[in-house]
Amino acid sequence: MIAKVLATLSAVVLAVCLSFSTPHQTPTGSTGTQSSPISWWPGSRSPYGGGRTNQWQSQGTPNTSTTSLASGDQLTGLVLINTEVVFGTATAAGTGMVIDSDGIVVTNHHVVAGSTSVTVTVPSTSQTYTADVMGYDATTDVAVLKLDGASGLTTITADTAPVSVGDDITAVGNSQGRGQLVAAPGQITAVGQNITVTGDDGSTSPLSNLIQINASLVPGDSGGATLDTDNEVVGMNVAGSTSTRSTTSYAIPITSVLQVADKVLAGEESGSVVLGRTAALGVQISSRASNVYVVGVIPDGPAEDAGVTAGSVITAIDSAPVGNSDALTAILATHKPGDQVQVSWTDRSGATHTATATLTQAPLA
Repeated sequence: MIAKVLATLSAVVLAVCLSFSTPHQTPTGSTGTQSSPISWWPGSRSPYGGGRTNQWQSQGTPNTSTTSLASGDQLTGLVLINTEVVFGTATAAGTGMVIDSDGIVVTNHHVVAGSTSVTVTVPSTSQTYTADVMGYDATTDVAVLKLDGASGLTTITADTAPVSVGDDITAVGNSQGRGQLVAAPGQITAVGQNITVTGDDGSTSPLSNLIQINASLVPGDSGGATLDTDNEVVGMNVAGSTSTRSTTSYAIPITSVLQVADKVLAGEESGSVVLGRTAALGVQISSRASNVYVVGVIPDGPAEDAGVTAGSVITAIDSAPVGNSDALTAILATHKPGDQVQVSWTDRSGATHTATATLTQAPLA
């Protein structure tokens, strides 16, 4: 039985498939550890990197016998998230929750991973905001966004009390990324669940202490709310089964979500919490070359605007020599998006150049 992490993706050039395998069932209320591999992100996230066909396009509509349009208090504080992935090579959609009226939103890290721009729409007003990623914790799968110019937004109400097996819940999210919030009823079937995710490159990462529910979730529900009977949020939707015979799904406890948000808002970059975005020059570098050999440049990106072309070798940034890709990465890590740098390079013909480049946002790790 195969399950998928629930961010929807529609390909422009590069499609990304987010997937995982359902954990083995464990006794009710026990802590289970999943041994089967779970895949949630292809290994390559470079601008011209590999990806897999978006399998969600053939999934069809949600099961209407168990889902309906969300209404009333179920909509409170929920927003629709759309991202441009890796400089426009793909788009993704998910859900978010407003935790501060001045536009602080939490969602899954995997909803915004690989993004180079993020927009958030408030369904009740149809107002769309540009969003900055303030920080994230990939191990918890939580990201914190700030909506530019937002104020007076309605927030969710969080219930941080422990949940119990058998509690009735409703999971609400941007079902199939269609821009409308859908509610799926269910119950909590287990707590303290652990699963392991595996990337296309073979790397593995755990997600731990999840709430297991039997609500029928679909792609796009990621980052949405798992609500109790008072329409208060007890968890953040994160994963669900694609099997038509199973409704096993998972949510991150809201206490875990708010702990990450508190650290990000306090500016605490520690452990697995990362703040903000890094800067990018907008080039693809050959991993086989012993120098900084440019395989390709992002259209309308900083490098292209400066005149760098494919086949060039970047030799220095601000007069500091860059002999390999690690040196280039280290220098860019000291800069922020919007910084101006002097780029020096040798083109394919051997001619040398130096020009100013205004750095852009790197795809979110």
